[in-house]
Amino acid sequence: MCWATSVPHGTIEYVTSRPAADPHLQDLARLRRVRDRIDREYARPLDVEALARGVNMSAGHLSRQFRQAYGEPPYAYLMTRRIERAMALLRRGDLSVTDVCFEVGCSSLGTFSSKFTELVGVPPSVYRREAEQSTAGMPSCVSKQVTRPIRNREAQNPQPQLT
Repeated sequence: MCWATSVPHGTIEYVTSRPAADPHLQDLARLRRVRDRIDREYARPLDVEALARGVNMSAGHLSRQFRQAYGEPPYAYLMTRRIERAMALLRRGDLSVTDVCFEVGCSSLGTFSSKFTELVGVPPSVYRREAEQSTAGMPSCVSKQVTRPIRNREAQNPQPQLT
């Protein structure tokens, strides 16, 4: 509902019955848009600055808010998504590790291998070989759950340290 009231100097002011949107809720909506964009466009070249520009935030503010909401910064979330997809492609077995690296949006095989090893616990080539043996005969929906990177799970609430 909208109505007009007279104010001094002959101007008209419009007053709405809707309260102003909560800035915290606006930030959460922006963070969801960033997370959804990462999930959709993980294979494209994305950086925190571009993600921040897309939601009218500074890169620093986006990183802090994203970490607070999801337990990890946007770049770590992006790399986790890329590694998760790489795991699925490696389980398929028809692409080389290098092809998988570029398919998921990584531009450096060394960085890809290091991050893959950090998240999964074994290098991509070893994972591919082991996945072939361990998931043989298992439905893909089950193997996806069983082989998902640990960091994909809900972020743990930090425990307060007593001193």
